[in-house]
Amino acid sequence: MNLTISGHHLEVTPAIREYVQTKLERIRRHFDHVIDIAVILTVDKLPEKEKRQKAEINLHLRGKDLHVESIAHDLYAAIDALIDKLDRQVIKYKTKLQAHQHDAIKHIPDPAAILVSTS
Repeated sequence: MNLTISGHHLEVTPAIREYVQTKLERIRRHFDHVIDIAVILTVDKLPEKEKRQKAEINLHLRGKDLHVESIAHDLYAAIDALIDKLDRQVIKYKTKLQAHQHDAIKHIPDPAAILVSTS
């Protein structure tokens, strides 16, 4: 798995990098088929009272790409909200994937039923 953390109008400190990595462990715990993760942290230079911190993530899974954004006044709060949204999307994708795999087994006709109906 490749992890890229970049900042836009922001220097990514080791503390921020470590915080993002520990939060992403939650995603890896739910779903381990992650190929690539790209995190972009942005500080919007607005007037002082309206400074916004934005966190984005692009998650490349086997068969799907997920994109999530979060905006808050604090960068750590934006990262927390981002991980919560991403966690919900990954769980939803995982349940769809598992349900789709089990549907094929449900639709296989019973061989005994075929013999009874043709007789």
